[in-house]
Amino acid sequence: MKLKMAFLSAAFLLLANVASAFTIRYYNKDSEKYTMEVRSNGSTQKIEFSSSTTSSASVQTSASEVEIKTECGWVKVKDGAKISIKNGCITIE
Repeated sequence: MKLKMAFLSAAFLLLANVASAFTIRYYNKDSEKYTMEVRSNGSTQKIEFSSSTTSSASVQTSASEVEIKTECGWVKVKDGAKISIKNGCITIE
């Protein structure tokens, strides 16, 4: 019985960790698609922003804030933020 509970607890923690995603709502004013580096919890990932569109982009992390490397430098963005992209730079709305 204890083994079963330990297995269920581990499965729940794994599922909770996998299900956490950081989502950004964006409007890319440029006709260029961007792939930018994202830093969170000591690791780096990539995030893609499609050209000339309004959409959402997600990164797998449990952090509530990430840093995105743009052509204008690093920008801190909070989970659920709305951003605009112009000339490769991010502006938080």
